[in-house]
Amino acid sequence: MRSRNFRTRPIDEIRFQIRRFKALRRLRQFHDKPRTIEETVDWAINFGSRKEFSIHTIQIRDEILALARTVSALRPKTILELGTAFGGTLLIWSQLASDLVISCDIIDKTVQSDLYRKFPPPGSRCTVEILTGDSHSPEFRKRVAGVLGERKADFLFIDGDHTEAGVTADYHDYRDMVKPGGIIAFHDIVEKQISLNSRVYHFWNRLRQDADTEEYVKDHDQVGYGIGVIRVPER
Repeated sequence: MRSRNFRTRPIDEIRFQIRRFKALRRLRQFHDKPRTIEETVDWAINFGSRKEFSIHTIQIRDEILALARTVSALRPKTILELGTAFGGTLLIWSQLASDLVISCDIIDKTVQSDLYRKFPPPGSRCTVEILTGDSHSPEFRKRVAGVLGERKADFLFIDGDHTEAGVTADYHDYRDMVKPGGIIAFHDIVEKQISLNSRVYHFWNRLRQDADTEEYVKDHDQVGYGIGVIRVPER
């Protein structure tokens, strides 16, 4: 993501401000009326903004819609996601959480953060926190825990490091931040993947042997995608 410090020409600054204005205007259009979960997912898939302010989710509609409905049924107060990407899932979670959404990414989202913090609908008390850093770092985990404070997340979405070691570490490092009865979801759980480094399937295949799980997969022969959900046991 290009920092604003690199926009040295006045024309670059003007174009940047125009794109920002259009993205904010588009968000106001989204907020013009209450949105159903289906409408929210459709906006998240194709929000219509460009470049620095491009908002979309790299998901299959049927899969992310099924997950959004499951999360909505929890009536969540607090949501934590690892992997902001282009902010599409953050837009969805911001419509569902009543208190707080924490979105974490290794790529700096400073340019987009003002837009992202405006995601919750008018009248909502939900706040959005954008954190930048390596989810595997002990210091970063402390930052996440600091933002949560005494709260536990109702829902944790893990969609960051897709290596087997990476997703395993994220699960073990952040699962205790989810309340009993909450859910944890993983993206890209199908076996066939475009990238050889994407090995969430192997972690998921182990995890589902001993956990209460669900899968939202449009086609098990598809390349990429697929969402796996586990429910945190009630104590």
